[in-house]
Amino acid sequence: MKNLLLPRTSISAAATAAAVAAAVTVSLVVSGCGGPATAEAGGGSAAGGREVKTVRYQGSPNNVSLLELAEDLGYLGDVKLEWVSNTTSGPQSIQSVATNQTDVGGAFTGAVIKLIEAGAPVQAVINYYGEDAQTFTGYYVEEGSAIRTARDLIGKKIAVNTLGAHHEAVITTHLKNSGLTPDEIKQVQLVVVPPNETEVALRKKQVDAGTLGGVLQARALAEGGVRALFTDIGVLGGPFDAGQYVLRKDFLAQNPETSRTVVTGVAKAIEWERTTGREGVIAKFEEILAKRGRNESPEALKYWKSVGVASTGGQIQDNDFTRWADYLKSAGIVTGELDTNKLYTNEFNSLAATASASTSKG
Repeated sequence: MKNLLLPRTSISAAATAAAVAAAVTVSLVVSGCGGPATAEAGGGSAAGGREVKTVRYQGSPNNVSLLELAEDLGYLGDVKLEWVSNTTSGPQSIQSVATNQTDVGGAFTGAVIKLIEAGAPVQAVINYYGEDAQTFTGYYVEEGSAIRTARDLIGKKIAVNTLGAHHEAVITTHLKNSGLTPDEIKQVQLVVVPPNETEVALRKKQVDAGTLGGVLQARALAEGGVRALFTDIGVLGGPFDAGQYVLRKDFLAQNPETSRTVVTGVAKAIEWERTTGREGVIAKFEEILAKRGRNESPEALKYWKSVGVASTGGQIQDNDFTRWADYLKSAGIVTGELDTNKLYTNEFNSLAATASASTSKG
């Protein structure tokens, strides 16, 4: 399959436009222009006040999400998941929620903030990915590459899964911390490559550096011939949570118990991964992949290391958002201080620990 390597500048503008479009579209959906919602179709409570029991989502190829794990472990009770499609883009995942194409989706914290700041009525409900000593994102070059420092990246191409999200935030922060000027940072070209193809693109010299995390990172390291130039946990310190699942505010209001079941189910799945032996987790992932029948390969699953989520049960805190404030301001996504009150709630996470007034939004 031919890769479409897209420059950062064109995609960043498109991403901003998409976020605004998502906000406009969702306002039409909420106002009733999207037609009546049903339990079968998702997107709101069913007639007669009954809550929906089918929740739409996007998956990821060759991967088992916390949502899918929660359902398989029985943590969702009578709530069923409806797989709509696959995506490797967090911004696309949450924009699909905002536009009522799906009910739950997840993305990098900065992308969540960007969408909400654009006016989309979604809210973060639980952390679903993060970084720790075992699970982190690395930015890799070939072993023999002349690239050794951040300055060596000027004029080079770095593969990322999408723009305006986690990888761009970390790369920009690293370059800035390393002394590059804004004009020099603009000369480091970020190109979009599907995660499953990043290692190949790097080894074939289609890009100068590639973003690798999780099982894809472990597989590349096992193959050898690559080295980390820097890592996100090295740039930001850790462990830390980096992305949240979001639901639409109308869905939360109309389906509070279904929302609580889904969010708490994910929280339980996080702790199941944390407390279950590695071999047990991998075996469960392989079982789920085989059962869903999407013609996927389980090969990469054997490299799984840890859940990565830093907080107990995925509980969200203010600093999950404020951590990215400098990047968001430099990118023009936000001005002034972040209003975390409108960004998240722990109300639907029954596993969330009792928090102080400054961190609890529920």
